[in-house]
Amino acid sequence: MEEFLNFLRFEKRYSPHTLVSYQTDLGQFAAYLKSACELDNPAQATHPLIRGWVVELMQDKLDPRTVNRKVACLRSYYKFLLRTGAIAANPMLRITAPKMAKKLPEFVPEEALNGLLNSFEFGDDFAGLRDQLVLEMLYGTGIRLSELIGIHADDLSLPASTVRVTGKGNKQRLVPLNPTLKQVIERYQARRAHEFGAAAGPLLLTDKGEAMYEKFVYRTVQRYLSQITTSRAQQHPHALRHAFATHLLGKGADLNSIKDLLGHASLAATQVYTHLSVDRLKSVFEQAHPRA
Repeated sequence: MEEFLNFLRFEKRYSPHTLVSYQTDLGQFAAYLKSACELDNPAQATHPLIRGWVVELMQDKLDPRTVNRKVACLRSYYKFLLRTGAIAANPMLRITAPKMAKKLPEFVPEEALNGLLNSFEFGDDFAGLRDQLVLEMLYGTGIRLSELIGIHADDLSLPASTVRVTGKGNKQRLVPLNPTLKQVIERYQARRAHEFGAAAGPLLLTDKGEAMYEKFVYRTVQRYLSQITTSRAQQHPHALRHAFATHLLGKGADLNSIKDLLGHASLAATQVYTHLSVDRLKSVFEQAHPRA
């Protein structure tokens, strides 16, 4: 298992968050094999044993999305074992993941979000400017939380109005900066230099001048978005990424452009936002059409 995790870490360049999830899932699977089957080596597991674990997870009423993630982890693990010659046949070929109900992503409504960003007094101190930049950057670029905290000062090119973002698999892309976001960045950088010096390194810092981390961003986003929505899902940093894509699509942006901005590897991942757009059109139709 350690060789597999190192493969994900150094060759696949998976994020620390994903690595922790895979390590947890594999640990739970190994514990199940040990307790239920007295099997010490997961490489020796057959498809009935694996199916038994999946059934037990479902009987424990785990969310199907969680079960699917664990199944995906095992698929990667046994594919790795097959490629390295540790096993002669892949037992996952006969494993079927549970079906999931299609869940549309939660996003913050455009009017409420713009109202917050346009009217809230964040303040001119470092914390206020930093918090404003967190919100404006997530909504203005559609980047992931991990991509946000990975941005360094030298990734910005204000004359070109772009930021270099490092996404999944260490793939880099250039994302445009809107004029409002550029102004927020310039004000933040000036205050950052005054407080902590103009040193290179992570763009976003905590109040102590340390590199920003995920929980800090979570708390920051939730504190502000809780003022405009009571939905916990809409208070999540990823809700701003969903809002970015949904609002672009609603204004007529084409799906391929949104795909590139989001850093999706395929168009299939982006197409979920077309469902959001259709649902919104249906809602408007039902409210406005006299025969609806």
